[in-house]
Amino acid sequence: MKTKKLSAVLAVSTALTLILGACSGKGEQSQSPSSSAPAASPGETTKASDKPAEKTKIIYWTAGRHDADYVKSAIDKFNASNPDNIEVEMTIMAENFAQSLDLAFASNQAPDVFSATDVIDHSKKGYLEPLNNYLTPEIKTQFGDRAFIEGYNMVDGNIYSLPNSGSTLRLVYNAEAFEKAGIASPPKSLAEMVDAAKKITEVGKKDGLYGFALPYKNPASALGRSAVPIAELSGVPGQGYDFKTGKFDFAGYKPVIDAFKEMKDNGSTLPGSESLDIDPLRAQFAEGKIGMYLSYSSEPGVYKNQFPIKIKWDAALPPTIDGTYKGIVNQGVGASRWLALSSKSANKEAAWKFMSYMYSEEVLIGYQENGLGILSVPSVAQKANKPDIAGIENFLPGAYDGMWPAAPQGFSPEGKTWQEEFMKYILVGGDFDSIAQDLNTRYNAALDKEKAAGTIKAEPMPDFDPIKLQGAAQ
Repeated sequence: MKTKKLSAVLAVSTALTLILGACSGKGEQSQSPSSSAPAASPGETTKASDKPAEKTKIIYWTAGRHDADYVKSAIDKFNASNPDNIEVEMTIMAENFAQSLDLAFASNQAPDVFSATDVIDHSKKGYLEPLNNYLTPEIKTQFGDRAFIEGYNMVDGNIYSLPNSGSTLRLVYNAEAFEKAGIASPPKSLAEMVDAAKKITEVGKKDGLYGFALPYKNPASALGRSAVPIAELSGVPGQGYDFKTGKFDFAGYKPVIDAFKEMKDNGSTLPGSESLDIDPLRAQFAEGKIGMYLSYSSEPGVYKNQFPIKIKWDAALPPTIDGTYKGIVNQGVGASRWLALSSKSANKEAAWKFMSYMYSEEVLIGYQENGLGILSVPSVAQKANKPDIAGIENFLPGAYDGMWPAAPQGFSPEGKTWQEEFMKYILVGGDFDSIAQDLNTRYNAALDKEKAAGTIKAEPMPDFDPIKLQGAAQ
């Protein structure tokens, strides 16, 4: 076990060394700038002779891949037009982002700006520079009162990131496969989903078509885009944290995880899903080999730009446990954070100028209109057109999309995570009740430890009712 862990660390360390040495991100950058990328803001263009002789280089690490082409084209425009001779270098760190960031800060080679993937953890480690003093009244007005959310992009009143877009979650389905199997409409309950997956497999297996798939290679990714929205829409807290009691309770996940297990056991799940990442899954869906899966509102853009789709497809609200809507689908962390400023940056003012550009109306509007996300900045969203992109309509926010309160974050229980435990149960079986009880014990012990240390404040909310969250996005 120690050898495997050492090998993993060495692999990440080697990759980080190469990145820090080159920082080119080649192979992941846009082949050509997007035609609808943002133009430079008025007054940003200046003659080369007026600029300082030396460039100020800003290193930007992003954990996102689906929007890389657009972001790269925006950065290219910033580099060519900003009056302060700032040059931003982007590197995509979609794999092992957290480990790479830890190593970079430990070796004093941290990026100046990076994806705010875990504000709680990063703030504890001292990676983040508070943005409070950078935010002008105009910026605060632009983003509105709901932009700063404790536990998402703010910790103890310190603002560490700003939102750009949210990600709605939907059931993505192969409409042609549904027609072939005689299924009139997308499933609204778990039982209907299991039945639909079975019917699609029965009529399509001979041609390599299976009813269901998820990227089970990564438990957090697979269950985050599927089990979590199903649970939330059913009124079950998506991260297992019961806001009413102030304790973790994973028992409510049982019908959701059992449904995934049933589809695996009865052969309705695409063979090899346990070793599948999301991009290979998308490639299979685009070829017509998968009946349905669950994922984010980035899918229409992905099928337009990365995996040209060969089938008729659509999207619908995720099914619920019993077919009734008792909560909302959380629009996710993307709804309230995007970029973070490094506390170790030697060029904070220049880095903030770059961040300000990325948060400008031009960039944000282009982000939505290119189908990369649903803007969560109301003052800007009302100025943006709906993306002219096939399949986006049913991903747009409605009455059953919104924001849950932030569950306690920034700590880890002893042993495996709930995603890892549930994934093992789906693939190899076990006693769900015992697994859930063990998770409750370990997660609550870790939570109590953090509360005692004063690093987490989590109080019961006896009157909390997830159904009251409905309608906020209308």
